[in-house]
Amino acid sequence: MWRSILIFTALLGLGLDFIGGVPAAAQGDADVKSALTLEEAISTALAHNPFIAAAKSGLSASEERIVQARSGLLPQVDFLESYQRTNNPMWAFGNKLKQGRFSQQDFELDELNNPSSIDNYTSAFLVSWSVFDSGQTWFGMRQANLASSAQAMALEQTRQNVIVRTVEAYSGLVLSGEDLKVVDEALETARAHLRMIEERYKNGLTVKSDVLRAQVHIAELEQDQVTAASRVSVAMAALNAAMGVPTDQAVVPVDPLIRRDPPEKSLEEWIHTALSKRPDLLMLDFQEQAADAEVKKAKAAHWPAVHVNGSYEINTEDLEDSADNYTVGADVTLNLFSGYRFSSRTQEAVFQHQAAKENQRAMRQQAELEVQQAYYDVLSADKRISAAEISIDQATEALRIIEDRYKTGLLPIVSLLDAEVALYRAKNNHNQALYQHVMARNRLAQAAGVLNEDFVLCRTNFK
Repeated sequence: MWRSILIFTALLGLGLDFIGGVPAAAQGDADVKSALTLEEAISTALAHNPFIAAAKSGLSASEERIVQARSGLLPQVDFLESYQRTNNPMWAFGNKLKQGRFSQQDFELDELNNPSSIDNYTSAFLVSWSVFDSGQTWFGMRQANLASSAQAMALEQTRQNVIVRTVEAYSGLVLSGEDLKVVDEALETARAHLRMIEERYKNGLTVKSDVLRAQVHIAELEQDQVTAASRVSVAMAALNAAMGVPTDQAVVPVDPLIRRDPPEKSLEEWIHTALSKRPDLLMLDFQEQAADAEVKKAKAAHWPAVHVNGSYEINTEDLEDSADNYTVGADVTLNLFSGYRFSSRTQEAVFQHQAAKENQRAMRQQAELEVQQAYYDVLSADKRISAAEISIDQATEALRIIEDRYKTGLLPIVSLLDAEVALYRAKNNHNQALYQHVMARNRLAQAAGVLNEDFVLCRTNFK
């Protein structure tokens, strides 16, 4: 990695310009395959990020639980094949009856009390149907549907989180490239000033210390350049991780950091949007409804239950002669006393429902706070960009004036170096302001629950 950094740094030293966050050298055919737009990065992340894959699997699992819950409404049919050998008087007597082999001599007391061992093969179809199970299946189906809806909201929340992380990583890579460009420009300026200072020193117009101070300043900038180049590599790995691809994949971002229009909605409108559209709030709403269904389900356990069952079986001793029979029945069950189990379960469900409602209320308050913070961050980020642009203009003009005065001997070297550093910092602050502007916009959209690919790519207005 360090070798790559040094090569990249050397190329920068040759004066390669950064165009829109991409080195000019990267514009050639050799690197076209690695060029990456923000839209492509988001699309790749949504397709390959493991968190989204896990959330999709969770949603599929919740849909299968709906099928399981619905199965309680349908009859259950089983097939049974069994073998039994016994000399138990009761079972031997019964097996002979089921096989249709019972005779008059089987009534003899000795045969009844001490029967010979008997074999019995049974083939049976068993049917059971809970016609009404105290409403447990109906409430279970409702809970399963609500759980699936909550999981769908969890998937949407994960999608938004992945988009935010991808935009942050992409913008971070662009920012690191812009920072590297700023260092390169500062080095070019510092080296040009060093040549001027060395010329003045040769002509006896300045002292040796000015040359040494300028060289120290260049050495410090070269260290900053190495650090900035390493940040490019780290930012690239972070973007790859956000997209769910190998972290050593080489990518070149082509979309620069852009200043967008401030939001047109009022803070109250953004809060209203958040309370109605945030997927995490909707997920909590479904969970609260499921908790309410659990209360009703627990209370319904006191209701009667009706079950129907039946069977058809064939019994034989030697697999040749056989006899068949059937059984059909129904039962009604009404619990009269459960040892307070049902009432305790109801109270437990009531408390869990209350906890769900309180969690929902707390999350709504948190959502309002997040929207307010993100909203004011967007406004302040926009002002920071304006201030940074003014600072660059002022620092550029100040450096020009101080450079002219230093040439005429009116100002010391420290003033020139300070002016260089001021311009260097002003450009870095401007890049940071643009980055924070992008992050604040996306945090506001996420806090309001409206973050998607179209919003990030400004296909929809910031309204």
